[in-house]
Amino acid sequence: MSDSSLAPVFEALGHPVRLSLVARLRRGGRQSLGQLAVGRSISRQAVTKHLATLEAVGLVRGTRYGRETVFEFDPRPLGPARDYLDEVADQWEKKLGDLKDFLGE
Repeated sequence: MSDSSLAPVFEALGHPVRLSLVARLRRGGRQSLGQLAVGRSISRQAVTKHLATLEAVGLVRGTRYGRETVFEFDPRPLGPARDYLDEVADQWEKKLGDLKDFLGE
């Protein structure tokens, strides 16, 4: 996966509401919109829009049951994102090691 194809995943996780929705679904399993909206200072419509953003990048999957949609977390898009972050961390560790060697530490 290219760096640019990961940007939407990082962008989706970059908003505090979306990050908290992912965390809540990860911890609490499948939940309805009503359950996810409880205790939030934003409208159900706003929660719906955030869920749509998460769904668009594959982090959340909504399944319709009659009149209700139940959402669940899908961790698969995080694998390539984590691999990318591990690669960046490794590069920084190498550069810091090179700098320490250069400075004689």
